[in-house]
Amino acid sequence: MSRTGILILAAAFLAVTPARAATVTVPPGGLADALGAADSGDTLVLAPGIHPGPVTVAVPVTLEGQPGAVIDGGGRRSSITVESPGVTLRRLTVRNSGLSLFDQDSGIFLGKGAAGAVVEDNELIDNLIGIYVWGAPDVLVRGNRVRGRTDLRRSERGNGIQLWNAPGTKVVGNTVSAGRDGIFVTTSKRNEFRDNRFENVRFAVHYMYTNDSEVSGNVSVGNDVGYAIMFSQNLVVRDNQSRGDRDHGLLLNYTTRSRIEGNVIAGRFATPPTAATDDDDPDADIPREVGGLAERDRTGTWKCVFIYNTSKNVLRGNRFEDCEIGVHFTAGSERNTITGNAFVNNRTQVKYVGTRSLDWSDKGRGNYWSDNPAFDLDGDGISDEAYRPNDIVDQVMWSFPAAKLLINSPGIQVIRWAQSQFPALHPGGVMDSAPLMKPPEPSPSPEGRPQS
Repeated sequence: MSRTGILILAAAFLAVTPARAATVTVPPGGLADALGAADSGDTLVLAPGIHPGPVTVAVPVTLEGQPGAVIDGGGRRSSITVESPGVTLRRLTVRNSGLSLFDQDSGIFLGKGAAGAVVEDNELIDNLIGIYVWGAPDVLVRGNRVRGRTDLRRSERGNGIQLWNAPGTKVVGNTVSAGRDGIFVTTSKRNEFRDNRFENVRFAVHYMYTNDSEVSGNVSVGNDVGYAIMFSQNLVVRDNQSRGDRDHGLLLNYTTRSRIEGNVIAGRFATPPTAATDDDDPDADIPREVGGLAERDRTGTWKCVFIYNTSKNVLRGNRFEDCEIGVHFTAGSERNTITGNAFVNNRTQVKYVGTRSLDWSDKGRGNYWSDNPAFDLDGDGISDEAYRPNDIVDQVMWSFPAAKLLINSPGIQVIRWAQSQFPALHPGGVMDSAPLMKPPEPSPSPEGRPQS
């Protein structure tokens, strides 16, 4: 090839080779212009100060904040809207979105084009919705701190982190407080919510029509409901904690073919939650914290678990303790395997609404019941007698707590024995044919999701 030909080829190669990604420091007030001039792969480093929004990210860039860099939405629309795939938002403070639930105003709004976005280590303050993943797949939301609005009534607030139709999205290691729900997800699949913490919200995790997913290692403290899992299937819900959530620690509604394992639902606080700090909060239904317990309900959680129309699940290795009701079980919930759980110090261990006879044991292994005065003469760790929650003796104990001093007395044992001889006294209900003598440690099975 001639020298001229070589020069022509070299010029053509240089013409089609993309420019190297640039790192640009953006001063306060220059973000919109910097985004308009940015090329794919650029990193825009926001200098300390106020960067006015709303802004739209339409090219795959990284927005990274130096300490003190704030994107302020000015109370209009979403503070940041992402429309391009491959965008990273990191170490930013994002605040002051609009207040329209109809328009889904958010601190960070990831639209359908934002596939593979990474949103990590940001602080979101006083936005209507903190982070909204709307139709974008494979997003990572990690290590963010989200504090919602406290100056609005509960019905007017947005959620901390919200997902709609966001398959493959992971929400990991975030802290969410105030606002409406911690995480709200609907109509999605293959999601993972792991190692998040929630305080002073309505539902810590509100789960609707989302399948083939995992909720694990999360902590819910002092909320109305810990984990509301509804209209979903093929889930793994494991190693989560609910501490002092007021109404329900765990709610299962139309949940099928799922594993609920290794969770701890405690009706009282192990450590006090962070108290609300906004004295002007107009929402009267959010109780203030007094001595670690809410003013509205100082006795702890009402129901550790509420199971409604929920079938073909495995509940194994969970601990339910210090609630008014351990498990409320009702409305067509069938073919569930409930074994290896610990029911400890609940005022009512089981409230069963139905007439079917149910045996809560599996392959010769049942559950631990703290109020079961059982004997184990052969030393195999299994009680020699079946256990029935809510018998006549239990009703006496609920009405007269001082009578617990007599729980192991010969007279009480005679009453229990006499009741066991007359099955007509038990027209149906829950029985554990192999109750455990000691509470098992919460440890989920490695078997994975149950098969249909």
